[in-house]
Amino acid sequence: MTSPALDTTRPARAGNLQRLLAPRHIAVFGGRHAAEVIRQCRSVGYDGALWPVHPTRRTLEGLRCHPDVDALPEAPDASFVGVPREPTVDVVAALARRGAGGAVCYASGFAESGGAGTELEQRLVAAAGDMAVVGPNCYGILNYLDGAALWPDRHGGARVTRGPAIITQSGNIGLNLTMHRRSLPLSYLIAVGNGAALRLHELVEGLLDDPRVTAIGLHIEGLEDVAGFSRTALKALRQGVPLVALKAGSSPLGARTALSHTSSLSGSDALYDALFRRVGVARVRDLPGLLETLKFLTVHGALQGTRIASMSCSGGEASLVADLAQPRGVTLPGFASRTAERLSSLLGERVTVANPLDYHTYIWGDRTALTECYGAVLDADVDARLLVLDLPKPGTGGTAAWDTAVDALITAHRAVRSVTCLVSSLPEGLPQSTGARLLDEGIAPMQGLPECLDAIAAAAAIGAARAGADHIQPLTAHPPPHTGTSRTLDEWQGKRALAARGLPIPEAALAAGPDEAALRARELGFPVVLKAVSATLTHKTEAGAVRLDLADAGQVRQAAHDMLGHGLPGCFLVERMVRDQLAELIVGVHRDPQFGLALTVGAGGVLVELLRDTATVLLPATPDEIRAALRSLRTWPLLDGYRGRPRADTEAVVEAVTVVAAYAREHAADLTELDVNPLLVLPEGRGAYAVDVLIRLTRPAQEDRPHD
Repeated sequence: MTSPALDTTRPARAGNLQRLLAPRHIAVFGGRHAAEVIRQCRSVGYDGALWPVHPTRRTLEGLRCHPDVDALPEAPDASFVGVPREPTVDVVAALARRGAGGAVCYASGFAESGGAGTELEQRLVAAAGDMAVVGPNCYGILNYLDGAALWPDRHGGARVTRGPAIITQSGNIGLNLTMHRRSLPLSYLIAVGNGAALRLHELVEGLLDDPRVTAIGLHIEGLEDVAGFSRTALKALRQGVPLVALKAGSSPLGARTALSHTSSLSGSDALYDALFRRVGVARVRDLPGLLETLKFLTVHGALQGTRIASMSCSGGEASLVADLAQPRGVTLPGFASRTAERLSSLLGERVTVANPLDYHTYIWGDRTALTECYGAVLDADVDARLLVLDLPKPGTGGTAAWDTAVDALITAHRAVRSVTCLVSSLPEGLPQSTGARLLDEGIAPMQGLPECLDAIAAAAAIGAARAGADHIQPLTAHPPPHTGTSRTLDEWQGKRALAARGLPIPEAALAAGPDEAALRARELGFPVVLKAVSATLTHKTEAGAVRLDLADAGQVRQAAHDMLGHGLPGCFLVERMVRDQLAELIVGVHRDPQFGLALTVGAGGVLVELLRDTATVLLPATPDEIRAALRSLRTWPLLDGYRGRPRADTEAVVEAVTVVAAYAREHAADLTELDVNPLLVLPEGRGAYAVDVLIRLTRPAQEDRPHD
């Protein structure tokens, strides 16, 4: 039977989620926390019915209390359940029987505490049935569009008509985000806590049904249904609603903390990167980045590229923009002649016209001249335009000249209507009142240069993903791995398994003992490589089990005797030596408990751990994704003809990696680990060869049982 917590295809629950997000009536259960929910609903102007439920109290916040669920006028769309953990299950069961829409379960002491709490959470999920339940161990939902505050504490938001939503797995972070002073009109804030009955991607699905939601920010501690998330993220990408993710647990310490908080599992950070990159989710690294990126996307949406024009009245600010843009992949192209001539005519010969533009202070305070200058830059052929401007701290004197600059930008923007930002170099350099005014004009009020440039890069990445969205494949749920003992194929077995599927390997033969090894070497032709073969030899170089470039039969025989003298097994692999390689790569597949099988390509050979130059792709992977992974490597120039060197046969590499990925998917239930290291890459037209292979499989448990 499908677990209610994992079934994301139930239409009844999807409809109930809509009732919970935008309720016509709200029931509140409990005392102090329920009273606070009533106060918060009133503070944001909720005009639906509020029904307190309490077995002994007559009134709560001036409203008549109902003794139990059955006494309510009708099944409530939404409920806030602020009672202890054991009664929470009973209340939810009663609501489900009545046909309620959904509930926020506030109490803690469920799966996040382990032990009996885990069993109690399972009972809660079963009791909910098709109800949309957020929590337990959570603060709840703030709907600033309709004024519904299923939230037992103060918050900093206000009513809006449209804006981005944020889903967080931390109630306190959610509370902090409502208190921002960044002119960001939040539409929803949802703190999901344990997320027992509704997965994060189901909440995203619910928000995608509201056309007033401009973007969705995600603070993620862990994903339990990666395949479901990938499907929903692709839906958002194709629908034009940007997703922005802040993934907690990217450090080893952060991952351990996330494991103990709201019982989330924090997977490999590289795999989350691969997931987000695949489905067009912009990843940010901190909370300011989350808010600023959501702000930019709400005002301007996705971009076609990362070309910007920047202007300021300071050479220092111009240099800072250039320095910060370069590592983010944001470019500042030179102005077209028409724009440069227009600026030169206005600013005079004492000002050097360049991008980023330092227009000096000669026109400072001159609204007409500033408007003309800003208008010329806003009309430039780029993807986004920035005015760097920090307004004075209150109490330090008049702001008239700065207000003139803001007025000039607004006037210029009204005439051009381009992707325009006013960005303060410091977050506190842009007052909320100015930010609100700019938002009304369609200008993004960005706070902090690094955050602004990160947002531009993110918007361009989303734009690029959206352009190819029809060709992106969602992830598929991998079958559970076999249970049993692990077995490792020796190198010869592993190579034959992959070669049978089309992976090129050097011409080779097995030999039993030094004399046969010498004979096989003569048959293959010199030079050759000699290796000891055993399933227990996983690191042959360190064990002295590999000898390269052997030029005659005597060298082969002596090398084999040396290996035997060091206690190595007497089975040998003799291979034709591959020469003229331009690079050594590693191609690997490993199993992750959350993501299933993941493919890694990178710089290989004996320096693989030292260089740590790798890229990860989730399966299934297309050839284009494999090519993109190769291009992302620091060692890509070695493959691309660095400094006049021959270009490598990268298409042969793509084909080889595709073979490895196909083998992994065929063995999805029993593959534990696969390494091709190194894959030797030859010049264009000459191919790529796997010269060492490690495959570890899990033998099904029934195969381990003794036979009669």
